[in-house]
Amino acid sequence: MRRRRAIPRGLRRGITLRMVAPNAVTAMALCFGLTGVRYGISGEWERAVLSILFAGVLDGLDGRIARLLRGESRFGAELDSLSDSIAFGVAPALILYLWSLHAMPKFGWIFALAHALSCALRLARFNANIDADEQPHKSAGFLTGVPAPAGAGIAFIPMYLWLVTGEPIFQAWYVVAPWAAFTAFLMISSVATYSWSALRLRKRIRLEAIALAGLLAALLITDPWLTLLVLSIGYLLTIPFGIMSYARIRRQPSGAAS
Repeated sequence: MRRRRAIPRGLRRGITLRMVAPNAVTAMALCFGLTGVRYGISGEWERAVLSILFAGVLDGLDGRIARLLRGESRFGAELDSLSDSIAFGVAPALILYLWSLHAMPKFGWIFALAHALSCALRLARFNANIDADEQPHKSAGFLTGVPAPAGAGIAFIPMYLWLVTGEPIFQAWYVVAPWAAFTAFLMISSVATYSWSALRLRKRIRLEAIALAGLLAALLITDPWLTLLVLSIGYLLTIPFGIMSYARIRRQPSGAAS
């Protein structure tokens, strides 16, 4: 009589729902990023950018869902990095190339590659340091460089301007190429940028913050491109303040900085 092979208990149970849910959201973000490329190929630029933005929203949710359900896993971390590299590195690079950089003689593809490569390098640096004991930026509540979703949003600023004004100069390769290089530099740089988890609202302004979030949602529906342009420029303006804040914390004694 043939004996049945013993199956480890963990495999008999399979993957729990709490582990599937956050990874499913990450997979959705990946699909939205690739869908943006599909719209870029067909010249539907508004849908292409919106697909990347939806991927960014889902990317912000998957980690929180994993922590809420206690479904963190090494598999999820690897899938999240792969999704970010494609949705916020490869997809925006291809969209910018199809929209503008293809008109640049010889080197247009190089600038598109710079964005995708910088995004991959940033994520690789993050994964390499995830278990490091000494992370000065993280311990102080800051990020190292501009995160991948924000980098994709900033890279689209010329496209936001083009959609808002209709001026062809914002689509010109001599405007888009330097901006793509600047965005790539921000992602792989070591500048300290603010982390959402480090932001704390005072009790006195919490209701105002909720009202502002509601108005922001209404503005995104009413005039999405102007709103995204203002948000992206606002984020860029926070970078110098992040650098100064981190420098001020570093100058403090170790006990006070903690």
